[in-house]
Amino acid sequence: MHNPIKFYTTQKQYFEKRVKELKHKLAISSSIRFFVFLIAVFGIYFFFDTTRIVIFIIISWIILFLFLILRHGKLQYELDFNKKLLQINSTEIAVLTGDYTLLNEGKEFIDTSHFYSYDIDLFGKGSFFQYSNRTVTSEGKKEFAAYISQNDISNVEEKQDGIKELSEKPKWRQQFSALGSMVKVEYSAKKLIDWIHNYKSVFPKYLAILPTVFSVTSIILIVVSGFQIISSQIVLFWFFIGLGISGLFLKKVNTLYKYANKAKDTFKQYYKLLNKIENATFTSKILIVKQQQIKTETEKASKIVAKFSKILDALDQRNNLIVGVLGNGFLLWDLQQAYKIEQWVINYKDKVENWFEVIAFFDAQNSLANFTFNHPTYVFPEIKTSKNVIEAKKLGHFLLNDSVRISNDFKIDKHQFFIITGANMAGKSTFLRTVSMAIVMANCGLPVCAENFKYYPIKLITSMRTTDSLVDDESYFFSELKRLKFIVDEIVNNEYFIILDEILKGTNSTDKAIGSKKFIQKLVTSNSTGIIATHDLSLCEIEKELPEIKNYYFDAEIINDELYFDYKLKDGICKNMNASFLLAKMKIV
Repeated sequence: MHNPIKFYTTQKQYFEKRVKELKHKLAISSSIRFFVFLIAVFGIYFFFDTTRIVIFIIISWIILFLFLILRHGKLQYELDFNKKLLQINSTEIAVLTGDYTLLNEGKEFIDTSHFYSYDIDLFGKGSFFQYSNRTVTSEGKKEFAAYISQNDISNVEEKQDGIKELSEKPKWRQQFSALGSMVKVEYSAKKLIDWIHNYKSVFPKYLAILPTVFSVTSIILIVVSGFQIISSQIVLFWFFIGLGISGLFLKKVNTLYKYANKAKDTFKQYYKLLNKIENATFTSKILIVKQQQIKTETEKASKIVAKFSKILDALDQRNNLIVGVLGNGFLLWDLQQAYKIEQWVINYKDKVENWFEVIAFFDAQNSLANFTFNHPTYVFPEIKTSKNVIEAKKLGHFLLNDSVRISNDFKIDKHQFFIITGANMAGKSTFLRTVSMAIVMANCGLPVCAENFKYYPIKLITSMRTTDSLVDDESYFFSELKRLKFIVDEIVNNEYFIILDEILKGTNSTDKAIGSKKFIQKLVTSNSTGIIATHDLSLCEIEKELPEIKNYYFDAEIINDELYFDYKLKDGICKNMNASFLLAKMKIV
């Protein structure tokens, strides 16, 4: 069994050393460039009277300087890449030691009406999302959020296989994440896809050859003029013709550039990620299928996207004064690049969305695989079709530290309902969230925090954190009724595991007891399965009437005038409540 902390620590040490080496190389590279510049300046000064030598020095300096610039750029990229890898490993060490508060909370995905996400803190501060999300693209982030909240119970074993395989490729995953985070993308992929899908041709077909013919003619005229065969005025006249032709299409080019400029960073990021996916070797069905989706009949999707990225960069050079003026005057630069962009969009408009979806999929799966890698002691659920919905040994909540986590054995059959009572702070709510998260994680194909976990894939629905709404003019009680109505409507057509925390909290005790009892009876007749936590001991009497009901409790004891909890699930009904004790202990009463 691997040791995540040891792996990340080793990786961190390696990248710290690599970053240090690259910084040293970059310093030397800068010094060499400055030294070459000084040599060129002194050479020109000493041989100023010898034109041929001066020209040779200038040409040599330009060639050497361009080479050094290119080399320096590659070193800088490698440094930035290794810095990202260093940051990734540092983050994982921090998370595994309990510090994940600086990670994204996913607040934008909080939905109070969702089947379970709001009740079990799937999103927000201290959430599963904050703890496990490692996506590096905006679309991957959305994909991950949708994946963990979709309540999908299909193909669980295939999901497990894919996550297992990716979890065993930590270096591949880190490189994928580092590549993705190298480019900051501010424009959503969805908007780009909409633009590409809805794009209509605006440039005439003769632009396929006109810029080439015009460029060749420009070069010929400049060379001929250099030999003084024709007047330089002809070259100047030709230059203004080029500017005039470019000006005719200026409005259309500007419109195209507005979107192309926004797409530039996205495609620069995505072609590298596509290349990473294409070159990987997968064995699990779900990963192979996704990998096949980006294959084309001719060349690799990554190369196609890389070409487009280069064209977008080339069009962006119009902001350079030299390219913008001389390039358009002699080469019709804008028209060359605009026509290439338009043709690329026309040729690949039906494939782009699919490529983006595959990248988002792998980005999201990386987070799931990373969670799996970080918890080697967790177990992948064994899928059962027997009467047991869940049969778990030492089931605990993943967010609780190993040193304080209290685990419980838990077994529930189809169509059973457990009524759980217990004193305040005895562990009822934590247990409800533990079971809820185990179901969600199992359905996603993730391993769960248990020694052994067998389950029958089942959808989850909860009511644990109902709130009133001033905006919708709803009372707390009415909000809860709406939630219960939502549950009743859903269980008509689908089989659910239902988790409720204190039914009908917004009404008086007598009315609550009567209503709660009737609601539980309705749930039992619906052939659902679930857990209901309550402080109302009268509900425990239903066990005598309905064989599907079983009573469990979490206990609290007062030992030496101190409250003690063991957080263990026990058969029966809780007898010890602690509200009066706590009021007195805290000198409230």
